Amino acid sequence: MKSDNVTTVRVELAERAYDIAIGGGLLQETGARIAKLRPKAKAVIVSDANVAKFHLESCERSLKAAGIKSHNVIVAAGESSKSYATYQQVMDAILDARIERGDLLVALGGGVVGDLAGFAAATVLRGIDFVQIPTSLLAQVDSAVGGKTGIDTRQGKNLVGAFHQPILVLADTGVLDSLPPRQFRSGYAEVAKYGLINDEKFFAWLEKNWQAVFKGGNERIEAVAASCRAKALIVGRDEREAGERALLNLGHTFAHALEAATGYSERLLHGEAVAVGMVLAHQLSVKLGLCSETDAARAIAHLAAVGLPTKLSDIPGSLPGSAALIDLMGTDKKVEHGSLVFILTRGIGKAFVAKGIETGPVRDLLDEAGRGA
Repeated sequence: MKSDNVTTVRVELAERAYDIAIGGGLLQETGARIAKLRPKAKAVIVSDANVAKFHLESCERSLKAAGIKSHNVIVAAGESSKSYATYQQVMDAILDARIERGDLLVALGGGVVGDLAGFAAATVLRGIDFVQIPTSLLAQVDSAVGGKTGIDTRQGKNLVGAFHQPILVLADTGVLDSLPPRQFRSGYAEVAKYGLINDEKFFAWLEKNWQAVFKGGNERIEAVAASCRAKALIVGRDEREAGERALLNLGHTFAHALEAATGYSERLLHGEAVAVGMVLAHQLSVKLGLCSETDAARAIAHLAAVGLPTKLSDIPGSLPGSAALIDLMGTDKKVEHGSLVFILTRGIGKAFVAKGIETGPVRDLLDEAGRGA
């Protein structure tokens, strides 16, 4: 099966530049595309139990047809696999397969698999190449692009990791048809994020076309491509998040605290946490006199229309109080000199990095949000 309507986005990082191919049917081209880049390499495919049921055989078949020998390691599905124990499992499997520095890893899965496999690739034999084949919308538009890899610890999310760029990303938009609706909606939060950061026109396009994006076809390809272009431009200018790349964390300071508070569980998926976090970021911006209530309401209305959670009360189960949530924010990677760093906004498409935000307004906002105000 030949891929259909493929769009290519280039991530410009000098000698480490790479392509993101976006379109339907790309999974079946895995072997041919890898063989062009690393014709003599062997591969270890890292996947999770859910994704492997749907897509592992196709990936292996494609590699075999291109003359690429492969092994696989399958981890448990879910955030719990971003752990020291699963990292060791993957590393042992790679070394048992006698992978050499000229070989590569293939990350076949969502964000968890991409982060985990990417970190393994960054560290085994002091670093080998890897290819991202993201199978969730969230991974296709966010985590598979940009080279952030890592695992979680008891202290917080993604606190151990490395920057390690892939040599290729294959975003097969057709595989997204196998996602449960909740997972697709969760990924869509990261799509909307790109419009809210710095592209009001894209946000307006999403307001008009989001239902077509959910159905698939050209609108889905365009949404993924637009998201990847936005991230590629930022990563190309600020690979290691020294400045501008921090904008990609819109909503994430709140989101990571909420994920920790819910135990990184199915109670709250990452994109759902980001949706609530982006709402809180807009509401905090209004509270600080930075953003109009009209723009904040517009952002919130779109996220709600899609079916994403927009209130703390939308999260199942109880949550800790504002003081505990602020304490969880204190473990976030974006903390500087003990002060919280937020991505706030002056309106749709006008996000900016806000350092040294006082905890008082944040506490008041969370107290109001917790009461349903």
